[in-house]
Amino acid sequence: MTGSDAVLAVHARERPDRVALLARNRAVTYGELEDRARAAAGVLAALGVGHGDRVAVLLGNVPEFVEVLHGAWRLGAAVAPLNALLTPEELGYVLADADARVVVAGRSHVPAVLAVRDRLASLEQILVTGGGPSPRRTASYERALSRSDDPPTVDVGDDDLAVLAYTSGTTAEPRGAMLTHGNLRSNLDMLAAVPALAEVESDVVLLALPLFHIFGLNATLGLVLREGGTAVLVERFDPRATLDLVARHRVTVLPGAPQMFQAWLTVSGQPDLSSVRLAVSGAAALPAAVLEAFRDRFGITIWEGYGLTETSPAVTTTALGGEARPGSIGLPLPGVEVRLVDEHGAEVEEGDPGEIVIRGPNVFAGYWHRPDDTAATFRDGWLLTGDVAYRDDDGYLHIVDRTSDVIVVSGFNVFPREVEEAIALHPKVAECVVLGVQDERTGEAIRALVVPRSGETLTEEEVLDRCRDALARFKWPRDIEVVHELPRNVTGKVLRRSLRGER
Repeated sequence: MTGSDAVLAVHARERPDRVALLARNRAVTYGELEDRARAAAGVLAALGVGHGDRVAVLLGNVPEFVEVLHGAWRLGAAVAPLNALLTPEELGYVLADADARVVVAGRSHVPAVLAVRDRLASLEQILVTGGGPSPRRTASYERALSRSDDPPTVDVGDDDLAVLAYTSGTTAEPRGAMLTHGNLRSNLDMLAAVPALAEVESDVVLLALPLFHIFGLNATLGLVLREGGTAVLVERFDPRATLDLVARHRVTVLPGAPQMFQAWLTVSGQPDLSSVRLAVSGAAALPAAVLEAFRDRFGITIWEGYGLTETSPAVTTTALGGEARPGSIGLPLPGVEVRLVDEHGAEVEEGDPGEIVIRGPNVFAGYWHRPDDTAATFRDGWLLTGDVAYRDDDGYLHIVDRTSDVIVVSGFNVFPREVEEAIALHPKVAECVVLGVQDERTGEAIRALVVPRSGETLTEEEVLDRCRDALARFKWPRDIEVVHELPRNVTGKVLRRSLRGER
């Protein structure tokens, strides 16, 4: 056992009574977490899971997620963490693409898995967490855990697949980003080299970011467990309730997406954040007004970072420079190379904008079963991000645009074509175009302009009903406008820039 799971055994041996996870009224020590991860490995091994297999996890921020993650890793299997907001249609595609042998799911998610099970040739078992009898065609995770035998010993190397992280592609089909144990560990090494994170061993870290998102999974949970800290798991984000947890557990590190910090600012009264020494924002751009308002109200500076699922995820942070410059994503982490290039791959002149390209041991191994997509994502060994930035006189990076049309809603990537194709399947729809618009709560929101078929009367509610059936909630349009036609150029291409009001 030499992969990402090895840290648990070390902490269980050296500090078994140190609390690793706090969840609701439950405290899980490193000793207990190691025992349950070993038992989870035994359960999975008994179901035939071995080196190179995939285990899908459809759980919230609960200890069982962590147990299964580390249990699968010690068998040399990879974990596919699934977005709990996916519809059965989306879930079925991902499970089939990943060829998952086992799904571990919370009780509320089981109906969605059962709805697509007959289409999944590789799926052999659904394990259900929580108490009570298991639904038909499933098995109880807890019951299996109580009967578990010791798992086999497996050597796991840096090049072995650890996480298959699904992210929206340039088409309607999600792509599985292959993150190896070496990718994950190297990114944790980079983060641990940031002076502000030097106290992590004694830190209590709020983990309200979803564990199915790589920011929560590696940059937060992974770093906490590596350093022997404590993670406070939050299943459902509520601004006031999470700040109550901060006060109750004396939380010292507050990671979040921009909309979380915005929500915390709306909490009335005098929340006690006196224990917080560090706040970190990622997954989307942090508005300067939020950074300043949070510092004015709570006396806490929010350090902004930048990353991608494909980079495990962290690439830059303002914490390295010691100055939280509004609008900046900071400086590259130690060990990762960042260049700004033009459309031909040549470095741009100092101060000019260019596409961010990245090289380093944290860069993923490619897209699962998608060699063409993988090849298109790299140029001469450098990862192409599609994000355009400039570097100021002190080396701080500032993102100014995206080369793609991706819409970032609450930190999640939504590609317009995915939403457009879902809406276009409505029998009354002739065509549509989807755009990103600014939103104070979610960073960006989705706007859909829909053209009805000739002779048809189409309502906004009918379009939204179609989205509810086919798409996760964060992909639903906030604004829907039924229009007679869309502006096009001479070649017939829709003028998205014109629709956005750009010149």
